[in-house]
Amino acid sequence: MSDEFMFKHQEILKMQKILFSLFMIAFMFVGINAQDVDPDKRGYIVKVGDKAADFELVLANEEGTKVTLEDMKGKVIMLQFTASWCGVCRKEMPFIEEEIWQLHKDKDFVLIGVDRDEPLEKVQQLAEQTGVTYPLALDPGAEVFQLFATKKSGVTRNVIINPEGEIVYLTRLFEREEFDEMKEVINELIEENEKGKNGKKSKKKKLKKGKKAKKHNKS
Repeated sequence: MSDEFMFKHQEILKMQKILFSLFMIAFMFVGINAQDVDPDKRGYIVKVGDKAADFELVLANEEGTKVTLEDMKGKVIMLQFTASWCGVCRKEMPFIEEEIWQLHKDKDFVLIGVDRDEPLEKVQQLAEQTGVTYPLALDPGAEVFQLFATKKSGVTRNVIINPEGEIVYLTRLFEREEFDEMKEVINELIEENEKGKNGKKSKKKKLKKGKKAKKHNKS
């Protein structure tokens, strides 16, 4: 073998060792971070006050519309984690439809039922069988679910996110008292958000009037 060939071979081996070392460091870093997040008693790995991690969902509609958390910022967001095989979810969904969605669907409010790791046909059947009209979305591999809870934890849970992207309320299972408290939180958030937007609009109107008055005085 020529010296040139041996030199190239050695360089390739060095590069492979470097790449392997970088891979192992990255793997260890991810593992350490995952171990640092201890789930609470309900299986959540997030808490109230945390910034929600950005995510992308594909809605279970004909268009396959994609939505991200970033797209929804500025609105009150409710993520309802569900599955067709979950009896508690099926029990809760009609209450969400009637007592939350029908009241707020025309406001700055986003409600998405996030179906855990099921095909489109199953998700569409779930909507028909439960009679809900709010949008459902696919969550292959429960990837979005795992941003909020451990993969092994139960499905039935709701996550409420404020217009700034902060988690403000978390539920588990379907308990009437907790459900009603969640409704109050949603109502308050929507009211505060609407007041804030109306306040900004009135300020803009005043500024416009002030500018017009200045122009009129100059003329």
